[in-house]
Amino acid sequence: MKKISILFSFIIAFSSCVSKKEFTALQSKHDSTQQELLATKASLQKCLIEKEKNETKTMSLAQQVQSLEVDKSTALKQVENLTILTQSSSDNIKKVISQLSEKDKYINGIRKAMTQKDSINLAIKYHLTKNLTDGIQDEDIEVNVEKTVVFISISDKLLFKSGSYNITENAYTVLEKIAKVIKDQPGMDVLIEGHTDSTPIKREIIQDNWDLSALRATSIVRVLQYKYGVKPQRLTAAGRSQYIPIAENDTPENKAKNRRTKIIIMPKLNQFFDLLEQDSE
Repeated sequence: MKKISILFSFIIAFSSCVSKKEFTALQSKHDSTQQELLATKASLQKCLIEKEKNETKTMSLAQQVQSLEVDKSTALKQVENLTILTQSSSDNIKKVISQLSEKDKYINGIRKAMTQKDSINLAIKYHLTKNLTDGIQDEDIEVNVEKTVVFISISDKLLFKSGSYNITENAYTVLEKIAKVIKDQPGMDVLIEGHTDSTPIKREIIQDNWDLSALRATSIVRVLQYKYGVKPQRLTAAGRSQYIPIAENDTPENKAKNRRTKIIIMPKLNQFFDLLEQDSE
């Protein structure tokens, strides 16, 4: 009986010992499986992340492709517009070149006309200077050519007495020579300008320097017309009073410079433009 109890105890002890080993093995296997599960989950999570990244990239690429398609369409439209614009610009350039060519012809016509007028005026200046300065002091008469206009400036001491608009005997010699040159150029008009100094004047019909300058210009116009036969249609009389001085009215010498009569010989505008039209054809 005692032996049976010992054997039974041994069997139970042995049986308990085997179950513990199996448990340990199972526990170890469980732990290993748990690790594999965690690794699998981690791998799955990584795959999901990569998938999401790939989807994002795919979407971005799709958007880029769409954008490129839009850009391509825009570029094609721009090329089309540029082609139209280039054609239009080419037409405009041709038109501008044609207009410039016409303008060049017109400008050349103006230059030619002005050159012809300058040549005429230089000839007038030569004859006037040669004829008018014969026996006359240089400071009393001056002839200049500016552009297409001849200016003759005559000191009033050659033409009028102080404060008077009656022409002196000595003035006729000068006016006769001027009239001859004017009559030799029938295509030119003549403007007579009277200028005074700033000294106030008032006597009989002369109210001020406006009256005096205008009356002096009119006196010369009458002599050119009635005595020397210059056509009145070519003559204009103008009074400029004291308001266009060539020197300060501060000394007797400067006032004498301002008391002058200007005879301006200039081309008739209608003939000048007729000449332009002929040159531009």
